[in-house]
Amino acid sequence: MALWAISDLHLAINSDKPMDIFGDNWNNHDEKIKENWLRKISSEDTVLIAGDISWSMNIGEGRSDLEWIHKLPGRKILVKGNHDYWWSSITKLNLLYDDMDFIQNNFFSYKEVAICGTRGYICPGAARFSSHDEKIYNRELIRLRISLDEAVKNGYKKIIVMLHYPPTNDKFEETELIKILKEYNVGRVIYGHLHGPSLNRLYEGNIEGIEYIVTSCDYLNFDPLLILE
Repeated sequence: MALWAISDLHLAINSDKPMDIFGDNWNNHDEKIKENWLRKISSEDTVLIAGDISWSMNIGEGRSDLEWIHKLPGRKILVKGNHDYWWSSITKLNLLYDDMDFIQNNFFSYKEVAICGTRGYICPGAARFSSHDEKIYNRELIRLRISLDEAVKNGYKKIIVMLHYPPTNDKFEETELIKILKEYNVGRVIYGHLHGPSLNRLYEGNIEGIEYIVTSCDYLNFDPLLILE
């Protein structure tokens, strides 16, 4: 029984949405993910998927990609990415599959660890950060607090947070999001979103007591990363 993580699957089972604009390593990337997943993940394991799951524009189209994930072994816990336009009612999503849990204003658990999260957004201090961006960012802060509060109310002291966006800006400044992570004594944060040249300079490792882990699938060579055994 183990906990794994990966993000940015960018599935397009029934559409033509090539990802090789980010490099030739993206050719047939879904098959690479599947091969690695089947090689190391069992039905007893749990996999955290931190957003950008499917290119589909609605849940009708997205079901093919969700089915692809559903057929892989293990339990899956997912948060929304910026390209997940198919993401619909959280209540309906959590009724789709008994092995797939979707986080939005809620949390799930792995053993004694609470898995919390939200999508996140572009952080203040980034270039061209607008008043519109600020509204969305503040909403994501609220959603993260709701998720964390639910875990704390249920007695959890060990917490892993899943984000899609990085928790900071390109200057690696302390953000309100990072302050919330510290306030709730979060132990680990996984996030994705970044591809290509953006992966050359990352906010990762143990920073002021929190371990930040980048799980963009191209960064992981399309191979799920072991988080906990």
